[in-house]
Amino acid sequence: MPNPTMLAVVKPKAAPGAEVREVKVPAFGRTDVLVKVKVASICGTDLHIYEWDRWAQKRIHPPLIPGHEFCGEVVAFGDEVTSVKEGDFVSAEMHVACGKCLQCRTGEAHICQNVKIIGVDTDGAFAEYVVIPESNIWKLDPAIPQEYASILDPLGNAVHTVLAGEIAAKTVAVTGCGPIGLFSIAVARAVGAAQVYAIEVNEHRRKIAKQMKADLTIDPTKENATAIIMERTGGLGVDVVLEMAGHPGAIRTAFDIVRRGGRISLLGLTSKPISLNFSEDIIFKGITIQGINGRRMYQTWYQMTALLKNGKLDLHPVITDRIAMKDFTKAMDRLKTGESSKILVFPNGTK
Repeated sequence: MPNPTMLAVVKPKAAPGAEVREVKVPAFGRTDVLVKVKVASICGTDLHIYEWDRWAQKRIHPPLIPGHEFCGEVVAFGDEVTSVKEGDFVSAEMHVACGKCLQCRTGEAHICQNVKIIGVDTDGAFAEYVVIPESNIWKLDPAIPQEYASILDPLGNAVHTVLAGEIAAKTVAVTGCGPIGLFSIAVARAVGAAQVYAIEVNEHRRKIAKQMKADLTIDPTKENATAIIMERTGGLGVDVVLEMAGHPGAIRTAFDIVRRGGRISLLGLTSKPISLNFSEDIIFKGITIQGINGRRMYQTWYQMTALLKNGKLDLHPVITDRIAMKDFTKAMDRLKTGESSKILVFPNGTK
């Protein structure tokens, strides 16, 4: 059993910032698992919480330990837990579904009406220890690198988005190359996409998109993305658009470049309503539009585990920074520069 206290990143009050503090190791219940965190990773959501923006002010109730992407080792568990043992290498689905609503009862638990998110609604993984319900634990093959195991949450978003429709032998455009957009390039490649085009305004992210084996990267602030895609596709447009930006311009481009009968899968979150011409953009083109939220429980987890185990995904270019947890504030500053992608946090201070 661990010591009674641990180091954690704490959002102490309803204001910008966070602190690294010594706090009590969390108590766990009869159906819970206590995990010693090996590696955690920082998400854009964590930056929202840190900066205390409008979304955070509505959703977050300090004090809170954030962090919802991690891997670690089982150190203890409640007496009703049967599926793990001490020393198991694990990650977790951090969306805790209620199990009782219509969605949960019909195989759609990833869009549960009453979902609670560990690291958003309850204490999370920017700490030496985190408590996870047994039902949400995901046991991992020790052959999967810890760095990859810590980013299964965002990788799962990418896998869910890419595999939400036919993808093999299809032309694909990714609008917005944050970490999930970058992961989606690798996933689309791994499952046989014919061509992958990356549309991104940030030069740093375009460089990583090339490393992720995008066939072409486009800067929409300097180039006509629609004209380029149309030329590359013989005037048809792409079969699939994976929209990861949530920016009005990127969404407009998505609807311009998708071919008639194609698919747009929307993961990027908008900050305000978007205007579309339903007749021209959707109905006459006969396209399929999908809203993508989280990861399918637990189909997506099986899919991404299979892709990782067979070695088809090279995710290392997306991991740009590795920091000790005590330097969390520096990581937030680094993320705000736009020159980093995935930042890994090591509670024990090693890298």
